[in-house]
Amino acid sequence: MTTTLRPERPEEPLPGGGRSRRWQICVNGRPVGGLRTTALPRGSQWWGEISELEVAEGRRRGRATVGALAAEEVLRGWDCSRVDVSIPAEATAALGLAEALGYTERMRNMAKHLTRLPDLPTGLTVRQIGAADYEDWLEAAKAGYLHDLCASGLTEAQARAKSDADHVHVLPQGHATPGVALRRIHDAQGTPLGSLWVALQQSVLPSGAPLAWVMTVEVAPAQRGRGIGRALMLLAERECLVAGVQDLGLNVFSSNTIAIRLYESLGYGVTQRVLGKSLL
Repeated sequence: MTTTLRPERPEEPLPGGGRSRRWQICVNGRPVGGLRTTALPRGSQWWGEISELEVAEGRRRGRATVGALAAEEVLRGWDCSRVDVSIPAEATAALGLAEALGYTERMRNMAKHLTRLPDLPTGLTVRQIGAADYEDWLEAAKAGYLHDLCASGLTEAQARAKSDADHVHVLPQGHATPGVALRRIHDAQGTPLGSLWVALQQSVLPSGAPLAWVMTVEVAPAQRGRGIGRALMLLAERECLVAGVQDLGLNVFSSNTIAIRLYESLGYGVTQRVLGKSLL
């Protein structure tokens, strides 16, 4: 039997020059499932995504594997240098398939439903990051993000392109971008201890409720190991509840085991895993 991909719909243009297409997975010309390929620009490079992968007939016969491999060839033809897949936490079969195809986990999405306004540790002062210190904060935030991207398996060129594109997209007006909380905490002597960036209405849940997102949590190197990361996460939860948002999500790179343990201790659970591999 021959398994192939057949276009199901016309190619869809995406903002910024991206492209996406839905395909049928066919066996001897008969549809048995489907998937979607997407290519998005990341600076001067293209990143691919495989999504909506499903086999409706004849599961456990390798059809999803062949479909995914064919999708990778499509993305290579679209000049993509990498491909990512996002897998819900409960989809253990899909996770096993991705790992068998050489994908490795880069990061996890975690979330928590907020019900109580937490107290911050005593002796801390919260200040807004404004025009005077925004550029210095942004430079440090980019450096930290670049380090995490490289640790997740990206080349330095891929990481730099993604970092630059992501920051331009999510902070188009800098410190004055609406719906953004940029905060720094200080001790009683005024020493900066760490910073926080929260997008207060990043997206909407299926229920229609807003979902906020922790974009960065940065602890000053000299202050690590003193509970500052926990204090910043409690501040993030306070910012959300004050803004009327009760659900908070975040990305954490899989190599950052210290952060993962912190989030788990605060009650955050994994909702999705992002795995990827190079197409070069």
